[in-house]
Amino acid sequence: MDLAEMRGRVRADLRDPSAERWDDETLDRHIGRAVAELSLAAPREATAELMTTSGSRDLPLAGLGDRVSIEAVEYPAGRYPPVFAPFSAWGDTMSLLVDGAPAAGEAVLVRYSAMHRLDEEDTSLPEALHDLVATGAAAYAAIEWAAYATNRINTGGDDVWRRYLSWGQDRLASFSRALAKHGRERRLKSRRLYVAAAASLGARPVEG
Repeated sequence: MDLAEMRGRVRADLRDPSAERWDDETLDRHIGRAVAELSLAAPREATAELMTTSGSRDLPLAGLGDRVSIEAVEYPAGRYPPVFAPFSAWGDTMSLLVDGAPAAGEAVLVRYSAMHRLDEEDTSLPEALHDLVATGAAAYAAIEWAAYATNRINTGGDDVWRRYLSWGQDRLASFSRALAKHGRERRLKSRRLYVAAAASLGARPVEG
């Protein structure tokens, strides 16, 4: 799946294959909005290894592109079972809330959630979420066009904007329900994988 394919899927949903009502730039904007909102509810899972500096508990997060939130921090890294360290995050800096300051060159494994990518080449979105993005993008496109077309002469009849508005609102409601469901599942997964394990070690991560 790439941006052109997603655009075609949205056009099919809107029944606008010849771009009579929506140009590519407009649809790309609505697709981007749908991807962004989906990313907050069901973000991409990512892992990064950061290295400590001598005597400092702070680590830079600027290299973690499109970061949504820090889910868990393994320190010391590479142990089994994993050791989850408590942490705090502010801006582009994460601080390990540990007693002793790390030595230089110690590995810290950061598990974090990130925004999804959808561009001209490919996407990080799993296939199961492609239809959901199309649903959201089509909903936003239909509602915006209905607002624009109100009180204007339209091909297809004077009430065509009402049909698009109603259709778009129904699709947006479905999109919102799916986002809420994914958000609940994400929170439950995070609790199972990280919070309980950290609590068992007497350390509880602080949300970043």
